[in-house]
Amino acid sequence: MSDLELLTQSLARNVKHWRAVRGFTLDVLAARAGVSRGMLIQIEQARTNPSIGTVVKIGDALGVSVTTLLDYEQGPKVRIVPAERAVRLWHTEAGSYNRLLAGTEAPGPLEMWDWRLMPGERSPSEPHPGGTVELVHVTAGELTLTVDGEEYRVPAGASASFEANTPHVYGNTGDVPMEMVMAVSVPPVH
Repeated sequence: MSDLELLTQSLARNVKHWRAVRGFTLDVLAARAGVSRGMLIQIEQARTNPSIGTVVKIGDALGVSVTTLLDYEQGPKVRIVPAERAVRLWHTEAGSYNRLLAGTEAPGPLEMWDWRLMPGERSPSEPHPGGTVELVHVTAGELTLTVDGEEYRVPAGASASFEANTPHVYGNTGDVPMEMVMAVSVPPVH
């Protein structure tokens, strides 16, 4: 494959990726970049070699560099977060806590959390934006999950998912610590 073909395919892949990350339709990106919708379609299908000026306009509209748009590294990008870099955002004197283990944009914010709730403790959460989904997997104890006033029991080894656009509470009504891993997916802002 020639260098030009490689760059054309990389540009196609990266424009599609960043458009999805930003939650832009073809029409929105076209308007923001001052580039025709037809040109964007050709770029995303790797059927044209746009001028550098067009690539700059698209990069500016997406908020990414030309280098990022033309990046042709093969394979997935991997980001490792060392254990000591996990961010503890909430804790109690009894030993309950949550830690943000990792996060990314795909196409909206996606976060992975590590939770521990001591017996008798609970952590309420306000409703998240519409379209937000949470997945929990309990690794120890039992989670008492209350969503929109209704209580659910999630034992060790079980998982649950729910739309998180209503008030919800993570609780431990048992007599041993509850531990879980949670993923939160928030839709992109348009």
